[in-house]
Parts: sequence; structure tokens; C-alpha cells
Amino acid sequence: MPGITPRPNDPADKEERLNKTVSNQFAANQAAKTAEGAELASIKAKNARREEIIDELTEELNRGK
Repeated sequence: MPGITPRPNDPADKEERLNKTVSNQFAANQAAKTAEGAELASIKAKNARREEIIDELTEELNRGK
């Protein structure tokens, strides 16, 4: 598409995303304490994906320093 340029990689964006992901993971862990069945399984699956994202973002941020 003409006129659309990609945004440069901004470490501040990655830090913000990392902080938000960690915050969401913490909130989900709190909710998991009272969850059961399918809801608990869903929380665990989402947190597993969050853990992967946290690892990737941390690695990217460390490479950039």
C-alpha cells in the first residue's frame, strides 16, 4: 500500500508490552486461585503463551542494550 511506512522498532514499545504482559500474567494468576474447570485451563494456556512472550521480549531488550 503506497504511503504506509513501517514504524521503526522502538525499545520503549517493547518495554511497555513486556510490563503489560507481566501485569496481565499476575492478574490471571490471581484469578486462577478461584477458577475451576475450563476457565482454569484457559488461564493456564494463556499464561503459558504469556511466558513465551515475556522470554522473547526480555531477550530482545537485552540484545538491544
